[in-house]
Amino acid sequence: MKLPFIPEDAPFSGDQRAWLGGFLAGLHSRKALGDFGSPALAVNAAPVAQKAIDILYGTQTGNAEEVANEAAALAKTRGFAPRVEELDAIDMDRLSQMDTVIIVVSTYGEGEMPDNAHMFWEALSSGTAPRLESLNFGVLALGDTSYDGFCQAGKLIDMRLEQLGAKRLGARVDCDVDFEDAASLWLGEVMPKDGGAAQTVETPADIVPQKTGWGRKNPYSARVIENRLLSGAKSAKEIRHFAFDLGDSGMTYEAGDALGVMPVNNAGLVDTLLQRLGASADHMIDGYDAPLGVLLTKKFEIATPSKELINEIGKRAGHDELSHVIANGDKEAMEAFLWGRDTLDLINLAPEMTLAPEEFVSWLKPLQHRAYSISSSPKAHPGEVHLTVAAVRWLYENRAHGGVCSTFLSDLASEGTETPIFMSPNKSFRVPEDDSVPMIMVGPGTGIAPFRAFLEERQARGAKGMNWLFFGDQHRASDFIYEDEISDMSTSGLLTRLDLAFSRDQAEKIYVQNRMEENGKALYGMLENGGHFYVCGDATRMARDVDAALHKIIETQGAMTPEAATEYVNRLKREKRYVRDVY
Repeated sequence: MKLPFIPEDAPFSGDQRAWLGGFLAGLHSRKALGDFGSPALAVNAAPVAQKAIDILYGTQTGNAEEVANEAAALAKTRGFAPRVEELDAIDMDRLSQMDTVIIVVSTYGEGEMPDNAHMFWEALSSGTAPRLESLNFGVLALGDTSYDGFCQAGKLIDMRLEQLGAKRLGARVDCDVDFEDAASLWLGEVMPKDGGAAQTVETPADIVPQKTGWGRKNPYSARVIENRLLSGAKSAKEIRHFAFDLGDSGMTYEAGDALGVMPVNNAGLVDTLLQRLGASADHMIDGYDAPLGVLLTKKFEIATPSKELINEIGKRAGHDELSHVIANGDKEAMEAFLWGRDTLDLINLAPEMTLAPEEFVSWLKPLQHRAYSISSSPKAHPGEVHLTVAAVRWLYENRAHGGVCSTFLSDLASEGTETPIFMSPNKSFRVPEDDSVPMIMVGPGTGIAPFRAFLEERQARGAKGMNWLFFGDQHRASDFIYEDEISDMSTSGLLTRLDLAFSRDQAEKIYVQNRMEENGKALYGMLENGGHFYVCGDATRMARDVDAALHKIIETQGAMTPEAATEYVNRLKREKRYVRDVY
C-alpha cells in the first residue's frame, strides 16, 4: 500500500500541510490496521488529526540520521506525525513555532558541530536568537570518549535551548560509540506517549521497533573478489582497490554512501601484548565468554590507547613526560606525546610494571568498525561494492605499527576470503538529481573514491551535466590512482574537465586549492549556473584549505564582501549544493 502524500507544489501553508499530512497518515494507518483483519486492531471511522513532532539531526557519518529515523518510527507508533529534517534546514523562525522537538546530534572531530548543523548552531547561539518558552525538547548526543570534546555538540545545543527558556522532555543522554541500546532506551523514555491518533502498531510504550538486516552488530560476511594495488612502486603510499561480492545479502547502496568494515587486530600485536602481560591466549576473564586471545583480537581496541588506559599508565609508570602532560592538561602536548604510540608502547614506558590481564582489559574500549567512502556505483557494478583504501604503516622504536582496518584489509582480505561489512547510508552526499546541472568534485588522494562512484553513476544515467574533477597527490608517476579509468572518462567526454595537482613534481608545492583559484572564474560561473560543489578527503587541512579557497573565489569573482561571500556559501549549503565527505 502506498503512503499518501501532498505534492510539493500544492498551494498549502505550512500549518495546512501539517494538518493534511496528519489526516492522510491517519487514513493510511486505519487502512493498514484493517488489513490485519483483527477486530481488536480496528479503529473508529472518525479521523483524528495527528500531532506533529519535529525530529532534527546533525550528522557527519550517518549515525545521527539513523537514530532520527528510528525516533520517527517510534513516534508513528505513538500516534504522531513525525517530520525529520537536518538541523541546518531549520531557521530560528521555524524553531520558535515548533511545539515538540527531538534533536539527535553527533560531535565531529574535537568537539565541533557536524557539517549539517553549523548554520543552526550559529543562529541558535547568536544574541538575536528568540525566546523559546513554548518549546519542549530533548537532546540525544552521540560521540566518542576517545576525544576531548565528547558529545560537545549535543551539550552546547542542550544548554542553549535551556538558556532560551525551552523545557526538557527528559535529561540529555551522551552516548559513546556503542550508542544503539542507550539511544533506543532514551527514545522510549523521552518520546511523548500520545500524538492524538490511533497507534498504528500495538507496541509497548517503552519499546522501540527493532531494526532488521545487516548492521554494525550484525555485519554480512562478504567474499573479497579483488584486492589490487593502485599506487606505483616508487610511491610513499600503499593505496589499494577492493571489491566485495554482496551475494545473497540483499544489501543495497547508492553512490555517496559509506561501507562499514569490521576489522580484527594485528596478530603480531596481540601476541606481543600477551607476552607483555604474561598471559596465555586461552586465559579466561570473568564476565566474558571468550578467552583473552580472542578478546584482544576481535573485541577490544588495542592500537589506539583509551583515555582511561593513558591515565592509569600515567599514575603507575613514573614517566616524567607523560605525568607532566597529564597534569598540565595540554591537548596539543598530549597529541604530540601519543603520536605513533599504541597501547603496547604505553605499557612499555615502565618495563618492570606488572599488569593483571583483567585490569588491562578493563581499560580498553570496544573495537569499532571503520567507515570508508564507497568508490563504485551499483549501476556500474551490480552485486558488488568497491573501496579505495590507503594502508597506514609506520615504524616506532623499530617496531612495525599499522592502521587497524587498513592493514587488515591490505594483508588479510585476499581474494576468496570473507570480510564483515555493512552499509552506512549518507543521504546528504549524493549525485545531483538533475542530470543537467554541473558537478564540481575536489578529491585528492583516496578522496577520489566517491567521485569515481559519482562519475560511474552519471555515466549509467546518461547525465549530460558538466563534470569537473580536481585531483592530486605527491607524484604523478606513482600516485595517479585510477589514471586509466580517468583518462577513458576524459576521452569519452564524461569527465568534462580535469585539473591535476601533484605537489612534489616541481619546486613549489601545488595543491588542489591552488588549481581551484587558478580556475576561479570558471568555477564561480558553474556555481552561478546551478553547479554542485563536493569535497572528499582529509578534514584537518585539505578540506579547510579548499573551503577558504572557495570563499576567496566567490569573494573575488562575485565582487563580494567577505560577509556576502560567507552568506553565498551558506546558501549553497542550505540548497545541498556544497557538501563534504571528510574524515
